[in-house]
Amino acid sequence: MEILDLTRYTGKYDVEGVIENFEKGGIKSGDTVEIEGMIHRIRSMKSFAFFVIRTARCLVQCVYEPGEGGTSVNNFHEEDSVRLRGKLVEDQRSALGFEIHIEEIKKLSGAAAPLPVVINKGKLNCNVDIKLDYRPASLRNPRERAAIKIVDGIINSFRTFLHGEGFTEFVPPKIVSAGAEGGADMFEVDYFGDKALLNQSPQMYKQIMVGVFKKVFTVAPVFRAEKHSTTRHINEFEGLDLEMGFIDSFEDIMAVEARFMKYMYKYLREEYAPELNILGVELPDISEVQIPVFKFMEIKEIIAKEYNREFRNPNDLDPEEERLIGEYCMKEYGSPLVFVTHYPSKKRPFYAMDDPENPKYTLSFDLLLNGAEVTTGGQRIHDYQMQLDKINARGMDAEEFSDFLMMHKYGMPPHGGLGIGLERLAMKLLGCDNIRTVTAFPRDIGRIRP
Repeated sequence: MEILDLTRYTGKYDVEGVIENFEKGGIKSGDTVEIEGMIHRIRSMKSFAFFVIRTARCLVQCVYEPGEGGTSVNNFHEEDSVRLRGKLVEDQRSALGFEIHIEEIKKLSGAAAPLPVVINKGKLNCNVDIKLDYRPASLRNPRERAAIKIVDGIINSFRTFLHGEGFTEFVPPKIVSAGAEGGADMFEVDYFGDKALLNQSPQMYKQIMVGVFKKVFTVAPVFRAEKHSTTRHINEFEGLDLEMGFIDSFEDIMAVEARFMKYMYKYLREEYAPELNILGVELPDISEVQIPVFKFMEIKEIIAKEYNREFRNPNDLDPEEERLIGEYCMKEYGSPLVFVTHYPSKKRPFYAMDDPENPKYTLSFDLLLNGAEVTTGGQRIHDYQMQLDKINARGMDAEEFSDFLMMHKYGMPPHGGLGIGLERLAMKLLGCDNIRTVTAFPRDIGRIRP
């Protein structure tokens, strides 16, 4: 019998540790270090070469001078994976503050064909479709992968913040027997001969879990079979969802999200600075910003007057209105964020609680970021009869929602929650013009590969 060595693969060659120790003074110029990565770029000189090594988050400039009898530079190529040992030499011209003079380098593997796109320039010089066709290659470009790393940061901040607030994470199913929102387009799948659906929302499940844990959240894929083709929609996206019980008002939910947004901005500035720097994005400090709150009809009237627009569609905001709301709130309040509340009941799902003071509107909200909706939330109906009455009033089949009604029948506290579209949030946060840029492997009406 062999004993597994638990010290294997513990980050010995990770350059991030070298950088941290160098910044703290634990590693000094002249010390020997070991790193591994992919050869991102080779610049051959007369008697030596610069190897730029791409690691998980960094580009490290290394100097290679083959010794007598040493391996030729010509034996190395871009996208070779290598492991090397060398002397760290302080150099203020380097973005990291140092370069590595290679003493020993080992080629671990190489590519069988040249890359179909040039990835070692600042930006990929191709359109979005080419980027997505060759995603295994295009994601290696530092800017492309930095955007995906920011998405990782948003997820990390969401989880970290909510755990700190006492929330419990759970995993909802992706295959369901009925829709969560009553009528929205859904993808059908064969389930052992029966018809099943890909879940359009974890709504029912997170409401159920409020009766179990009081405060819950989930990070899970959401599927929408809507035949749109825009720069801000995809058919599978990641939902950041939370639900809270024993609330006094839907404003309790808004307050939690406001705290999260302030936390997320700070978290990304501190923990994901390298990626923000690569992307040229400077996130503002919003810790002291008061996020404005407007009722739906109020902000529509303000925008119509402020921008001399015709008052249109009394039931929803169009993309141009959202953009102008963002512009207005940045100008008047210095806030990239704005809450819009009390959306019309006919435009909100059947589980949204109507405003008792005016049932034409709901105790609901959207959060807009930089001129686009990134969150929808609100207070839910918790009373069994009230929910049943609203289902019937909308002409829906109550039997189809028997599982949903079960939790109401057995008692639920006053509760509410929200859903954030992860990729939409990342897109607006980074100022991208296409949601696919921040989606590793987007699925839309025309794409199901790779």
